Formats: sequence, structure tokens, C-alpha cells
Amino acid sequence: MFDKDALQNYPYSSKKGVIHAKHGMVATSEPKAAEVGKEILKQGGNAVDAAIATAAALTVVEPTSNGIGGDAFAIVYMQGKLHGLNASGKAPGTLSIEALKKKGFDEMPRFGLEPVTVPGVPSAWAALSERFGALTLEALLKPAAKLAREGYPLAPHVATSFKNAFKGYEKILKGEVFKSLFNTFLGDGNTPESGNIITLKDHANTLDLIGKTKAQAFYEGELADTIDAFSKAHGGFITKDDLKAHEVEWVKPISMHYKGVDVYELPPNTQGMVALGALGILKHLDTTGDSEVQKLHTSIEALKLAFEDGKHYIGDPNTMDINENALLDERYLEERSKLIKEEAQAFKPGAFKDHGTVYLSTADKDGNMVSYIQSNYMGFGSGVVVPGTGIALQNRGHNFSMDKNTQNALAPGKKPYHTIIPGFLMEEDRPIGPFGVMGGFMQPQGHMQVVTSMIDDNLNPQAALDRPRWQWEKGRILMVEPTMPHHIVKALERKGHVIRVEHRLQVFGRGQIILRDTQTGVYTGGTETRCDGFIASY
Repeated sequence: MFDKDALQNYPYSSKKGVIHAKHGMVATSEPKAAEVGKEILKQGGNAVDAAIATAAALTVVEPTSNGIGGDAFAIVYMQGKLHGLNASGKAPGTLSIEALKKKGFDEMPRFGLEPVTVPGVPSAWAALSERFGALTLEALLKPAAKLAREGYPLAPHVATSFKNAFKGYEKILKGEVFKSLFNTFLGDGNTPESGNIITLKDHANTLDLIGKTKAQAFYEGELADTIDAFSKAHGGFITKDDLKAHEVEWVKPISMHYKGVDVYELPPNTQGMVALGALGILKHLDTTGDSEVQKLHTSIEALKLAFEDGKHYIGDPNTMDINENALLDERYLEERSKLIKEEAQAFKPGAFKDHGTVYLSTADKDGNMVSYIQSNYMGFGSGVVVPGTGIALQNRGHNFSMDKNTQNALAPGKKPYHTIIPGFLMEEDRPIGPFGVMGGFMQPQGHMQVVTSMIDDNLNPQAALDRPRWQWEKGRILMVEPTMPHHIVKALERKGHVIRVEHRLQVFGRGQIILRDTQTGVYTGGTETRCDGFIASY
């Protein structure tokens, strides 16, 4: 599928090479979390155990991107079968457009208790552990609790995220409801810097409770009571009844066959179909012999077509106007591909007749692999930390629309359009491996870019991740990294793209990839150089 030596010949790669491993591998955005996962593998845990332990550790060491109060999704390859997990939460039962308008909101707020939906992360850990785990959930969460209780040195890129977040928070997050956020993460009143020791004792105690009760404390017990009381005291919508009603969903991953490889994503309410739709449009176009600029232009236009469809049609699958398979229909995608011309365009959705996240990949000695992603959304989420628990609540409700005529309109008990998506590659019935690129609406764009880099351009995982990325914003506006060659930028501009060079590399997402050689069983991994990315293996 890829050239193992391609990294040496690719001009934009970092000095970091791919990593090979025989027994197991964990790839994620923070070294200490990856090491936690590796130790679980060495103790006899499988890929699912390692994923849970790593995910829990990430809530501690990278709180700028995820937390216990966020949502999670996973694609699990276990004992020869592929499984999908949707652990996203619903809007509280009393949260509605009318209720928000009564509070003076004309659009979905970003901060406060209003955009908080039911957190799914603890339920994801418990469900994965119960179905596939070799070790107990309590044992898997202990390393993360130890990091939180004893303290850990802050990683460089996480420190930068702290600085960027609190620079804005101090100006706009006023009032008692936000006080615990500052007390939890700015204990001495100063933004922590790289190498500073961070201690999160409330967080540690919460992890212990979740582990001992298999998450029951979070949804029905002590933690649920605390969340409920805090919400009521500050005029929030989320209640203990909402938490108790939460359930994970085991779903069937959806796929697109692309040039010999089956690319898997999760179905709605995720935006995984956007990545698959873009690949489906691309495969109907003959790009053989095209220049690098022409291939790039075609990829951008294919992504724009798929994204417009996704934003218009994707939402809670129980309320979608069309069958989820319609967006991936081969005849429909072929017709969409005919709309791509030599110049950049602004597209509209097709018609039918009928920013804060962490991603990790794990693999074990038996060939089991996990693609896992969790997030609080937009950094620290809602900006609300429940006092005494360390739980930073997500703001996924921010993605809802206040226009009741749209697919993703806010309604009680409804799931929002979700940005976080795990990916997985298969070759017929043989697993190739997990991949993901986190980062809000960048995610399907990153998925398409790393997949085509590996399949079309024969790049290994590290080279595919290192390649300069682009992100479509709207219309003909395109952000590109500073490393994008100047001649390519100029050529894209001549094709009508409005280019903006973006120096904040975090907006282009952060990815991890693990691929398994189907003949030797050897794992090959790539990790993100735009952050503190790390691969732990043995």
C-alpha cells in the first residue's frame, strides 16, 4: 500500500521517521499518555485496554483538548471483526430553541451551561471494557489517576494551548459558573508553562470513582448528583435524569472502496460520511498523469462538494430527512464529480428525490487494533468545570442550529452534528489499520488528505502526516500551511482559489496512523509533528 522508504524522498517530511514494532503500538498526541498505553499492553492488556488507559491519561495530561465531560467514538478491530461505538450524548430534555430564546439567546452559545450535552466519555470506557477488555476498568484508569494525583510536567504544545485558551477566557468568562475552571487549571493565578508540574487531585478522585463503579457513579450515583446540583444552582439544563438516560450505541461502520482499499468511518451523527463522500467523488475522476496542482485542485473541489452535502443533510440519524446511504450512492457521487471544473467554485448541496480533540491508535500482539477519539470541543469545552470533580463539561450543543427548519436544529433529546471521527483501513477482510486526524471541521479534510497521500502517492504514514495540509473554509477560501510550496499556492490562485496562509499549525489537525503488514504482522506508525505526538511501542 505504501513505500516504506518514501519518507526519505519526500521533500516536506520532518526528520522523524516511521516507527516499526512487532508486539504492540500506541500513537497519540502526548508522550506520557502513549507510555501509559504501552505499559498496559506489556501487562497483558489488549488494544482496547490500551486505548481506554491512554484515553483516560489524555484527559489528565492534555486537558486543553479533552476531558471526562466530553464525547467519544471508536472503531475496534477485534478477533477478526470490525465494530463501531458511538458514545456521543444527547441534548438535555429541557433544552430547546424556545428555552434558549427565553434566556436571550438568538444563536447557540459557546460557553456556559447552555451548550452542555450529556457527556459520553465515561460510558465509552465502560462499554469498551465490558465488551472487549482483558483487564478491569479500575485497573485501566489507575495510571491516569496517579498522573493526576502526583502531578506531571506539562508538554510544550499543551502549554501553548493553555496560554492561547486562557488569554481569551480571562476576558470573556466572567461569573461564578466559570470560577472552578480557573481554580482547577490556574491554581496560583498564572497560566502554566512547559515543564511546570500540574496536579489535578479532584480529577484523580473522579477517575477512581468511574473505575470502581464502571461509570455508574457518573450517570446515576455520586458524580451525577454533583453535576445535577451544580446545573440547577446556575440555571443549567442538564439533570441527573438526562445522565441516567444516556446509552452508548454499537453501530456498523460505513465504508467507501477507494482504489483497492476499504476506508471505514462511523455513520451519522458523525461527519465521517463527508470524508467518504469526497473519496467517492474522487474515484470517479481520472487523475492519471495529472500534475500535483491539478490533483490538489480536484481533491479540494471534491471535498467541498461532500462537505456541502454533509452540512445540509447530516444530523441525528433518527431525524435525518434522507437515508444515510444516499450520500454515498455511487450514481449520485458520479453525478457530483461532473460538477468539478478547471476553476474553483462555490457549491450547493445536492438534491435527492427520496476545535479541541484528542485521537489515538492502538495495536496489540494478536493483531487487534483500535481507532479512538474523544473531545470536549473547542479547547476546554463549555468553560464550566463542576467544582470538586475536575470534570470539564463539553459544549457540543454549540453545533446545533437555532433555525428549526434545518436538519441539525436544536431539540430536546437530540444528538448534534458531531465533528469527531475515527477512521480505519481494510483490504477486503484483512485489517490495514487505524488512522485519524483531529481538529473540528478539519477532520474529514485531514482524513481524505492522509488516505490519498498513502494510497495515491504511496507515502508511508509519517510522510502522509507530514505533508503540508490545506483546509477549506467556505466558498473559494482555502487555508494552507506555510510549508505549502509557493509555486503550488500561486497555481491554485490562478485556478480561482482564494488562498490564506495560516501560521497557526493547530488548525490543520493532529493525526496518528498505525498500519499492519498483513504478511509479517509488523506495525508501522506515524505521529503528528505539529504537536507533542509520540509513538510508544515494543
